[in-house]
Amino acid sequence: MPLWKVYHPVGAFTAEDKKGLAERITSVYASVPIPKFYAVIIFEEIPAGSCFVGGEAHDKFVRFRIDQIARTIPGPILREWWMRTLDEVIAPWVKDRGYDWEISIDETPFDLWTLQGEPPPPFESVGEKRWVKENKASPYSLAERLPVNLLLAPGLADR
Repeated sequence: MPLWKVYHPVGAFTAEDKKGLAERITSVYASVPIPKFYAVIIFEEIPAGSCFVGGEAHDKFVRFRIDQIARTIPGPILREWWMRTLDEVIAPWVKDRGYDWEISIDETPFDLWTLQGEPPPPFESVGEKRWVKENKASPYSLAERLPVNLLLAPGLADR
């Protein structure tokens, strides 16, 4: 799951802006692919005079705090690419509107996460592919924990 908490000045985003940004964020993760329902975006308004940067009031600042659980990003090159990608994703809502912004990502352990009481199926597994298709969490079998390509191997489907 990516959980995005967007801390922003009151009135910075309309309901339509929030929907558009949430759809754009979700589409980036869905392209991985992960199930769309993994992406959760929460907008929190910060009243004027309640945000300080460097000890000074800053009412044109947006903070994106992201918890990523479904995937971890291996290595510095991919991490830099991902951060630049996210900057491009949010640019129309912050950079292009004259806001200063900050993004941070925490990656938490995959095995300390459940959805509707179900641990998520492993990456590239039959169960995960089904969750992507159905766009919801549901119980899955031991066989669905296997990678899709393993089940397609000759003779394994017959066992």
